[in-house]
Amino acid sequence: MIGIVIVSHSAKLAEGLVDLASAMGGEGLRIQAAGGLDLPGQPLGTDPMRILNAIEAAYSEDGVLVLMDLGSAVLSAEMALDFLPEAKRQHVRLCEAPLVEGTVIAAVQARLGSPLDQVADEARKALVAKASQLHASDQTIGPAQVETARAATPGPIALRLKVANALGLHARPAARLVQTAARFPGADLHIIDLTNGLGPASARSINAIATLGVLRGHEIQVSATGPEAQAALAAIQALADQAFGDAEPPEAVSAPAAPTALSPAIPAHPASLQGEPASPGIATGPAALYQVTLPAIPAH
Repeated sequence: MIGIVIVSHSAKLAEGLVDLASAMGGEGLRIQAAGGLDLPGQPLGTDPMRILNAIEAAYSEDGVLVLMDLGSAVLSAEMALDFLPEAKRQHVRLCEAPLVEGTVIAAVQARLGSPLDQVADEARKALVAKASQLHASDQTIGPAQVETARAATPGPIALRLKVANALGLHARPAARLVQTAARFPGADLHIIDLTNGLGPASARSINAIATLGVLRGHEIQVSATGPEAQAALAAIQALADQAFGDAEPPEAVSAPAAPTALSPAIPAHPASLQGEPASPGIATGPAALYQVTLPAIPAH
């Protein structure tokens, strides 16, 4: 597994990203924070030696991906590389990906055992999902092309699922779906959102899944080909049965009962308040009429 180093001017930001990425990537992630300065009254900044120590702590022969926020973070990271032995330096990659989104994507891909080049490439594409959601990208197809997308989906077997998660396939369930797909290297898996017509998207890329914009109640189709296709679809079905690892979705709220008509025995009066019963039974008490009054306003 590759290592990940987060370089930020703020120690709190770097440490918070480590927590977020660890929650998304899962246990065993090799990730280190290198943020801030250890100077009284000057906590913001970047320290090449702190970055160097973080790289050493996260290092493996599979490589280390370094993500930085801005300005001197890049310069400090480059300086830290100069202190590394040449044999290690060639296994370290400074990545221009957006810090927050790139770190989360990199964590998921790294935990899957993806090579350094692939993790870096996925991290660089981390803004595609957000751009697509805000209609700033044309990298997904529209509902008018859904039939073409369905026909293009590879594989003779497919699974249809209805997403019950309250927030749809947001980051955590999407990450679990990618992790499940990665367990079956002998299966090629693609997803189409049959409700909004977007897809197909690779089930091995959290970026690709995010561009689908799968919301609660959407029906998705997971298509598979390859020797492990059947086993992969069975595992994805089991994951979906568990709400993709999220807490159980809340029970559907039943439609409210039709208001009970007021008894005709109650005489209508111009000054009476006609209401709808909210619960069975009768309550009696004095009625209060709320009237908004302006407060006293000082003349000045």
